[in-house]
Amino acid sequence: MNGIVIVDKPREWTSQDVTARLRRVFNTRRIGHGGTLDPMATGVLPVFVGRATRGVEFFEHAEKTYETTLRLGLTTDTEDIWGNVLTQQEVHISETEFSAILQGFRGKIKQIPPMYSALKVNGQKLCDLARKGKEVERQPREIEIFELTCLEFTGETAVLRVRCSKGTYIRTLCKDIGEALGCGGCMAALRRVSAGEYTIGEAVPLQELLDTAEPEKYLRPVDTMFRNYPEVTLSEKQEQRCRNGNSFSMKLEEGTYRVYGRNGEFLALSRVENGVMSTVKSFFEV
Repeated sequence: MNGIVIVDKPREWTSQDVTARLRRVFNTRRIGHGGTLDPMATGVLPVFVGRATRGVEFFEHAEKTYETTLRLGLTTDTEDIWGNVLTQQEVHISETEFSAILQGFRGKIKQIPPMYSALKVNGQKLCDLARKGKEVERQPREIEIFELTCLEFTGETAVLRVRCSKGTYIRTLCKDIGEALGCGGCMAALRRVSAGEYTIGEAVPLQELLDTAEPEKYLRPVDTMFRNYPEVTLSEKQEQRCRNGNSFSMKLEEGTYRVYGRNGEFLALSRVENGVMSTVKSFFEV
């Protein structure tokens, strides 16, 4: 089986737990996921099966959209409500004050990765060091927040919609917003509602996949992850050169294309530069 299944990951499952179970469901060792979700998070987790695993590397850079609950007045060592409480105080923030502070977190910003993360420093995961009570210096990294909207505000909590670049830590965003307000804050819930081209409306509950006798019906073609690129169908000679890994002349505007054979088979993601088409990644069966 080859394709992509969009899983609605349940709480308390790691992304690796999901792929491990789906190896048995799809009866293949060739399986991977696009974009790790922490165990407490739910939502869109694209899982790549068979030949589709060749597309995982492209998915790592995809934009993600989350809905998160920010708890104000509470800080923890993990930057979420599941950690050890560091400070707690009453909150006296108006919705107007809260909305105004969000403006400083839109666009390109700097973010210091949390200690409780899988990032490595000198070959060691930060989370492993944190569990030993150690803290090391982390360099700020540039991320981009394309959308930051308050969906609900109660005074103590705020539900936010965040569309962001790769490498964004929503826990840290919640902590930083709390700090900017002067009351502190941490993440209380997290749900990924889109990843790349895929949305929560397309996602299948994990239990439904585990219970089905026909898992193949949930697989989406690998080219769906590139549906924002224009498509082009090759001639017989062009298709032969593509299958052999060769470049060839192509009178198209410069850019990236989904490339198909004459029979409709998705062959490759390709790039046109100076009138020459070259394969970025092939997906046809050899």
